Amino acid sequence: MDRPLADRIRPKTLDDVVGQTHILGENGLLRRVITGGHIPNMIFYGPSGVGKTTVASIIAGATSRKLYKLNATTASISDIRQIIDELDTFLAPNGALVYLDEIQYFNKKQQQSLLEFIENGSITLIASTTENPYFYVYNAVLSRCSVFEFKPVSAEELLPAVRRGFSLALEGRAVSVPDEVCTHIAHGCGGDVRKAMNAVELLCSSVRGDAITLEDAQAAAQRSNMRYDRDGDQHYDILSAFQKSVRGSDPDAAVHYLARLLEAGDLISASRRMLVMAAEDIGLAYPQAMPIVKACVDTAFQLGLPEARIPLADAAILLATAPKSNSGIRAIDAAMSDLHKGNAGEIPSHLQDCHYSGSQKLGHGIGYRFPHDFPNHWVEQQYLPDTLAGRTYYEWGENKTEQLAKSYWEHIKK
Repeated sequence: MDRPLADRIRPKTLDDVVGQTHILGENGLLRRVITGGHIPNMIFYGPSGVGKTTVASIIAGATSRKLYKLNATTASISDIRQIIDELDTFLAPNGALVYLDEIQYFNKKQQQSLLEFIENGSITLIASTTENPYFYVYNAVLSRCSVFEFKPVSAEELLPAVRRGFSLALEGRAVSVPDEVCTHIAHGCGGDVRKAMNAVELLCSSVRGDAITLEDAQAAAQRSNMRYDRDGDQHYDILSAFQKSVRGSDPDAAVHYLARLLEAGDLISASRRMLVMAAEDIGLAYPQAMPIVKACVDTAFQLGLPEARIPLADAAILLATAPKSNSGIRAIDAAMSDLHKGNAGEIPSHLQDCHYSGSQKLGHGIGYRFPHDFPNHWVEQQYLPDTLAGRTYYEWGENKTEQLAKSYWEHIKK
């Protein structure tokens, strides 16, 4: 059976690896570790198709160790023990390097069982995961491993590999591959080398005539540049970038990240995050932002996608270009911090409820001064508990709206 193109084109040396220059470049830490010959236990973290398995194979070859590949979705600790039994035999004369793919699927007990093998040096473990290891790998294992992050391969780095893939897959056939086809594949596979090679192989096996067309390339790589997982890092990274772009008053970036959420069909997360931003980042600088965004969100849910993108885009641009203030969240967080420290105190008696028989006998409500009975609807009196009297939680923002309110009350309270 023919081997897949992605396997046939797999690099044999570090110099042939596509991308990952931040760790495999001339001065990259992982390259220095590999060339140094002393391989520690490691965790490779990153999306699929970016070279994690390839680098593990190169490490095994460079250190003359036998590579055992296991997948945590099907493997068990008994598989590790079977590998141990082969050590110091003709099957693994120089020791074993175990590549455990998708380690996040090992439960806590299974992960902890790995400790006895990696602590005594019986095996060298290279675990890989597409999920953040600091969330999914238990601390006992994590503390004994060095973590290296693999990143999506850029289109510029992927383009030469796409051209090599076409050359290998066509096997000398007289078929032309326009540059625009290679460029589209490189840009359309989301930094996933394996996905790019699969698209190349599909195009070469289905070619008609003497040329591969851009239309065929578009069909082979359609929507494949989207990396998104509603429960994973990409979900939270996009939401984080979305809010930080709005907070930074960059409407172009805000619309970009909104588009990524909507392209993935995640209408709920986009809407919820904009309601948060209206309160947290715009806040009292432009209080009207909250009802406007709420109206846009309600409209979006009534319309559904794709039309929902229109009111949500309006809301995102409004938030990004609006004046900013986080005085509200700072005030409530400061007040809650006092509560968490036990700084509460008794409610002043003149503020306590007096709308029931016998309340005056308890001293509740006595001495309360009704602000509407005084000029400008204000009268000086203490509202905070005695233990917190004089405490300031809210600091006026520097924006026009809050400064106008500040001037008004400074004038009244004179």
